[in-house]
Amino acid sequence: MQSGTIRLDLHGMTWWQAQRAIDAALRRAGRSVYRLELIHGYHGGTQLRTMIRQTYAHHPKVLRLELGLNPGVTELVLREY
Repeated sequence: MQSGTIRLDLHGMTWWQAQRAIDAALRRAGRSVYRLELIHGYHGGTQLRTMIRQTYAHHPKVLRLELGLNPGVTELVLREY
């Protein structure tokens, strides 16, 4: 069982593969998981980043998106600490 943050490296995936991986992580995230850290990169393009931010900004399990200093990472906040 995982707790805290689930980290997914989405490099090299198509947007469809990345969406399936994120959906699976959201399904298996228990009460002890607070965040999904999605590492999508940005040097090879922003297609994954755009898909993540558009698709999951209003997802019922996601409270909010957090965009840090690294433009290649988006965090989905599932619940507060």
